[in-house]
Amino acid sequence: MKAVELSFKEKQATLKVNEKMAMPVREKDQLRIKVAAAAVNRTDLVAKQTGNLPKGNTILGVEVSGTVVESDSEQFPCGSRVMGLVNGGGYAEYAVMNVGNAMPLSDQLTFEEGAAIPEVFLTAYQTLFWLGELMPTQSVLIHAGASGVGTAAIQLARKLTNAKIFVTASSANKLQLCESLGADTLINYKEEDFSHRIMKETAGQGVDLILDFIGADYWARNLDSIADDGRLILIGILGGSIVENVNLMTVMQKRITIKGTLLTPRSDAYKAKLTKEFIEKTSALFASGELKPIIDSVFTLNEVEKAHKYMADNKNKGKIILKTTES
Repeated sequence: MKAVELSFKEKQATLKVNEKMAMPVREKDQLRIKVAAAAVNRTDLVAKQTGNLPKGNTILGVEVSGTVVESDSEQFPCGSRVMGLVNGGGYAEYAVMNVGNAMPLSDQLTFEEGAAIPEVFLTAYQTLFWLGELMPTQSVLIHAGASGVGTAAIQLARKLTNAKIFVTASSANKLQLCESLGADTLINYKEEDFSHRIMKETAGQGVDLILDFIGADYWARNLDSIADDGRLILIGILGGSIVENVNLMTVMQKRITIKGTLLTPRSDAYKAKLTKEFIEKTSALFASGELKPIIDSVFTLNEVEKAHKYMADNKNKGKIILKTTES
């Protein structure tokens, strides 16, 4: 089969399209999927940088959509349209998916849209509700609001709660997208200090929950922006991982809960439980169009390096998709 293989030579990562990769082996309680589309994630870029591959798989890609071609599942027989998380192997014509991670892809959604849902929407749901414990009338600050997870989090917070939604982004164009998805307060972090704006908008109270992709660069301003008993969920470290001269007294005085998470390394059982609850809460909203994946651009497998650079340059608003065919 055709797939994009990651290799390293003198610590330099290379992505190469291989037309003769071996088909993935399907095990019990797995589906073999003819992949129509896969999505690019920060996880893939990190794997290139560190060599830390998902489950050791030399084929990147942790979310796909496609058609089931081999199955022992009554829920997902052959011919079923599905989307879901995979343990690597997504940048390929075929992939295997645990049945517990599979989600039905409604006829209202294209395969490209299906590939744009699993990782970002599950991450957003997990961080908002499982880890962030967002209550219906609280407030949430979503950094990188125009990113894949950001656009998903805005929609989930809007459709599943009455929370007030604050977002940061780097341009008016990106903030306009956030507003169209349901964000209440828009902050261009290049033009103003988001912590000052948060405190002004909340009458000095701060927000109940912060979803942060930036890390070290935002540490102090996040603590300034968060309310007493607030929750700070760390999803990424685009702004560095080392915070120097930390004063823990602020954390103690405000009784702040800080959690860090990565979805990809989670156990299959955890992902299956998360997937099941997510389907129950959102399937009708996707079918009706009230929730929608935001796709920025679509590349072919042969353009994978171009797609990765596009993400690394932070140009995307929403998801970057790889389709497995040239047409």
